[in-house]
Amino acid sequence: MVRTDKTLLEQMKISEVEITARKDVLGLMGEELQILASHQTLINDNIDVIVEEFYEIQTAIDEVSLVIGDADTLRRLCKAQRRYILDLFSGFYDSDYVNNRLRIGMIHKRIGVGPMLYLAAVRNLKKIVVMVLKRTIKSDDILEMTLEALDKLIYFDTTLIFDAYIDGLVGEIDNARKKTESYAAGLETVVAERTRQLEKQARTDSLTGIYNQRAMQEMLRRECNISVRRQTALSLVYFDVDKFKLINDKFGHIEGDDVLKHIGQILLDVVREVDIPCRYGGDEFCLILPDCTKDDAKGICERVIKEFCDKYPDYSLSFGVSETLPDSPMDGEALIKHADGKMYLAKEQSGCYVQL
Repeated sequence: MVRTDKTLLEQMKISEVEITARKDVLGLMGEELQILASHQTLINDNIDVIVEEFYEIQTAIDEVSLVIGDADTLRRLCKAQRRYILDLFSGFYDSDYVNNRLRIGMIHKRIGVGPMLYLAAVRNLKKIVVMVLKRTIKSDDILEMTLEALDKLIYFDTTLIFDAYIDGLVGEIDNARKKTESYAAGLETVVAERTRQLEKQARTDSLTGIYNQRAMQEMLRRECNISVRRQTALSLVYFDVDKFKLINDKFGHIEGDDVLKHIGQILLDVVREVDIPCRYGGDEFCLILPDCTKDDAKGICERVIKEFCDKYPDYSLSFGVSETLPDSPMDGEALIKHADGKMYLAKEQSGCYVQL
């Protein structure tokens, strides 16, 4: 259930038992309330004078005048003040009365009338009402009981209105907390995504979109350890573009970059999901092939050659393949060195060639 589906009384969980307890704490008994109700006609006869005098005092205060703002608002406030004063002497101080007092507190909080201005206004109103009662009530005993009852009822009202103030402040704090939490969660998501992007950028070659040398070294070390632990084969393919400098010199660096980008895309397309394509640097590329023998690696190299030559039949690639086996393990550095040596042997052959 949303907040607007509940009365202020329900929102603040003020029950009939709570209302009675508040009256008891202030010593506000039924007899005293009936004394106030007995002066209802008296107050009704003087209500216009009371309200007019009250707002003469209030509008002379700059802060209050600024909050009121205009004549239409003042007229509405005068009508509301009439109801408030008449309710003090109505004889009915039930849950509806309490809910109206809470609403007054909420409205004063909402329009920016702080406790200081509110208490000053209550003091001025009480002073005016007391003067009217003193002029009219002839019995000193009845006057004393009436003023004491009025004093207690105004305290009762004030506690309710301040509870509404506090509830409003707590609501604002809770709302601000939720906004802060929402912002923090959103910021955390943004930071996490940005961190992920930065991590990806740090591990990815900007030209080809595959892993860079830094990421390759890390993952090759990891895969070597896994290979030893699982007692499986691991192959490393090392290859480059033959006479790549000549391609750049003859056709320009744009052509050279296009060749490298195409190789990067081929590697992403033809390798298995577990395989790791990397640009080692310049025109040199590596493929880390977990759970793969060098014979299986040759098949992957041949697929790369086919895709490459379909677009660049006049260029060629040279491949070197190294392999680490459970009975003769090699670390990452040894695998790279061994595959690099095989690649240079492949260059002694014409066209695309895979040296095992």
